[in-house]
Amino acid sequence: MPPLPDIIAGPWRAVLVLGVTEILAWGAIFYPPVLTVPLIAHERGWSVAFAMGGFSLALLTAGLVSPRVGSMIDRHGGHRVMPIGSLLAALGLALIVYADDPAAYLAVWLLLGVAIAATLYDPAFATLGRIFGAAARRPITALTLAGGFASTVSWPATHFLLAAVGWRGTYLVYAALLALVAAPLYAFALPRTRADPAARPEQPVQAPSLVLAPTGWPFLLVAAAFAAYAFVPSGLSAHLLAIFGRAGIDAVTVVAIGALFGPAQVAARICELLFARGIHPLLIARFAVAMLLAAFALITLFGLTAAAAASFVVMFGMANGLLTIARGAVPLALFGAAGYGHIVGRIGGPFLAMQAIAPFVLAFVAERASDAIVLAVTAAFAAISFIGFAAMRRPKNSTRVN
Repeated sequence: MPPLPDIIAGPWRAVLVLGVTEILAWGAIFYPPVLTVPLIAHERGWSVAFAMGGFSLALLTAGLVSPRVGSMIDRHGGHRVMPIGSLLAALGLALIVYADDPAAYLAVWLLLGVAIAATLYDPAFATLGRIFGAAARRPITALTLAGGFASTVSWPATHFLLAAVGWRGTYLVYAALLALVAAPLYAFALPRTRADPAARPEQPVQAPSLVLAPTGWPFLLVAAAFAAYAFVPSGLSAHLLAIFGRAGIDAVTVVAIGALFGPAQVAARICELLFARGIHPLLIARFAVAMLLAAFALITLFGLTAAAAASFVVMFGMANGLLTIARGAVPLALFGAAGYGHIVGRIGGPFLAMQAIAPFVLAFVAERASDAIVLAVTAAFAAISFIGFAAMRRPKNSTRVN
């Protein structure tokens, strides 16, 4: 990494800014529903499945608009697109407090879906791709080091705020943070530079390394592998703590186990940064999903004891940490830096759509079957993802056609 003065004054400042704002965005929008949605459902007399369906609707909406957001970042930069997303998120979190009508509740989650598409990792990766071009892998890894702490910060903070001010006050606090901290950082602190100022999204330059065209079976295979994996973190983030609780683990221990997820992500990303810089990101993706499958095998063999649950969360966190890097690095390595924001958005579409399905599907399964079936369904999607990554081959003698 460059010296500190260059980080502050140069393009690497984007990593610092996005590191803070990603913690705020993930911590305010994505992670709280596992704790807040059951309270909303109970207070308003709705089923948990319906209340969680609002979150699913937001993710589906994000998937639909993600390619457009990526193209806008390619053209205009994250410093113009991401502040709007942060303000929309703040508005949505404030409105959900007053959305007592079911239709209004779903409408607010539609708004939050647009905000998700413009604030979480996909637009952040697109912003780094615009700033750094083909050299964006290291900044992406560095960003995910900071972002890995989002769950570690969010779940305990949300637990504290719920006890202190209730779910309504919690969402108002988060709305204020997004509007008053995240949005100004996006707008005024993100660098305006781009890797090649002469290149336009509609007329990209030829990438110097061998890459594939982002079309056809190679692109579909990569998008499908990431989409299948997306079911896992989305579904487990919404239900895993509740599953641990139903297995007999006390509430304080459950929260402590959940807090291991963030450090595990960060530990895996530090190892990637230090030891895996020369390893193709496709191999990193395969290894990560294989480790996740091993985690499912562990709890199948030993059951959901506190020790097994903690081990599962650590392995799951490490796998997710590496897959998050792969989401940014694999498209860059396979398809090149030209039009990278749009490529990431296209992959993000099915990824977010699958994230949208997962919480609702697992809520349905949990209510009508058992937690063992919930975990089995999730493991099946991880296996499909591994097959997709294993079937994908790196480019050899082909170059990208623009």
